[in-house]
Formats: sequence, structure tokens, C-alpha cells
Amino acid sequence: MATMVAFLNLVIILSVVSTGKSLSLNYYENTCPKVECIVAKAVKDATAKDKTVPAALLRMHFHDCFIRGCDASVLLNSKGNSKAEKDGPPNVSLHAFYVIDAAKKALEAACPGVVSCADILALAARDAVFLSGGPTWNVPKGRKDGRTSKASETIQLPAPTFNLSQLRQSFSQRGLSGEDLVALLHSFNATHDVDPSLNPSFAAKLKSICPLKNQAKNAGTTMDPSSATFDNTYYRLILQNKGLFSSDQALLDNPDTKNLVTKFATSQKAFYQAFAKSMIKMSNINGGQEVRKDCRVIN
Repeated sequence: MATMVAFLNLVIILSVVSTGKSLSLNYYENTCPKVECIVAKAVKDATAKDKTVPAALLRMHFHDCFIRGCDASVLLNSKGNSKAEKDGPPNVSLHAFYVIDAAKKALEAACPGVVSCADILALAARDAVFLSGGPTWNVPKGRKDGRTSKASETIQLPAPTFNLSQLRQSFSQRGLSGEDLVALLHSFNATHDVDPSLNPSFAAKLKSICPLKNQAKNAGTTMDPSSATFDNTYYRLILQNKGLFSSDQALLDNPDTKNLVTKFATSQKAFYQAFAKSMIKMSNINGGQEVRKDCRVIN
């Protein structure tokens, strides 16, 4: 999200996920026909009160999909000594879980036991992008919710310090291409110190506004001046060596990815088209087993 979202992190255990072949656009046509309207209302209502909600929902969806697939495992609460994904280091600054709860409550009233939390999160991420001025797309549905969520698995998420080779490997293991990498990378969020490859004056500015200890919701800084708008500013900043992380600037280390950065920087339309395509591709990864009654606990 040019940057409504600021940083990167994610991991999926390929042996336990499917490729989403059972998903379909009309999955709830007969069982819950108003599902998209209900989710959209929850996102719109929350965004009207808090402009950080769209970025939070998009980031939440990414962090969910890269661990065990898009199975809403990131929504599960920790239980006793068993820490869930949301309490793993890369996820402590995730927020806006209440938006998914609100959508789930409304859906349970309209069509109980039908719509998975994973589908709600996928729809909410799409609506978040659209409400921020970005593209929209048709979301395939039919995901199931996972029953496993481990904070320990979040340490496998790609780090903001990854070089291009590491990023390529991380994305390719999830069936995502180089174009998917460039289109999606700017929508991740993490906390890290200043990257030495940054423009010096920009790095100094970051240090002046980013204290070492931040409150989770307000941690860090926005990636560009259009922090509440979905646009292609992120790519233009990378070309100026003003990406926040090594993983951002790494996109310039290879002719193919550099060409894509340039393409997206000069054509917002091209970026929107690639982003929507990559979102559909990524969100098709699913490995769940049930439809939760409460998104925070297994049935």
C-alpha cells in the first residue's frame, strides 16, 4: 500500500496448505448472499472512525497468508503458555482485529456457521484497499479456518533486511513470482533500524521521528506522504533511495525487478492491475479445516 503500510514480514508451511482450488466467486451465493455487503460495512464503519484501519487489515491479511496459508490463524488468541501468531514478534503491532470481530458477529446473525473468518479477512483486505483509493477485485471464496497458530512460526517471516535473493526464495516457495514480489512487497510492515543504503538526509529524518520504543499501533513512520492513500508513491521513493528497508532498496539490485519498480512508479494503472492479480493469487493459498463461530478461538 503505498504505504499506508510500512514494513515487511511473513511464512507458510507448504506441506499443510492447499492451493485454493476449491475457491469460487459464488461460494456463498445461496448460503449467505449478503456476505460482501456485510463485511464492507464493517470495514467502512471502522475506517470512518480510524484512518489506520485499512492499512492494518491489509497487513493482517498478508501476515495470515504467509503462515500456513490464508486460514485466519493470525486471528486466534494465545491460550496459556501456547502463544499464538498474533503474539509473535513480527505481529505484536497488528491491530484492528475488532473489525473482523464486528463483521463476524453480523454474519453469524445473518447466516450462522457459514462464513469463515479467513474469507472475512480476505474480503476485508480487498475492501480496505478500495476504500483507500486503490483497485478492487473479485475475491474467490470458500476458505476454511485453521486450528493451529504458533508464535514460534512467525520467526520464519522474511526480514526487512532480506536481500533480493532471499526475497525471491521466500516468495517462490509460496508460488509467487518476481512480479508478485514487487507488487506486494510494499504492503508488508515491520520495525527495524535505519538501512545504511538509504538517502542520508532521509535516514536522519527517520531517526529524528522514530524513537526506539514505540507503542504498537503508532510504531514507526509512514512510508510516504500519502500514508492514508493507496497509490504508487512507494515505488517512486525507492527510485530516490528513500525506501525504509534493505528489502525495499533490494528491488533495484536486479534489472527485472528494477524495471518493474520503474513501471509501477510511472504507471499507477499498471501497479493496480498487478497488485489485484497478485492479491488473488496469494489469497488462494489455504489450509484450514473448519468455519469458526468465534474468530479468536477454535470450535
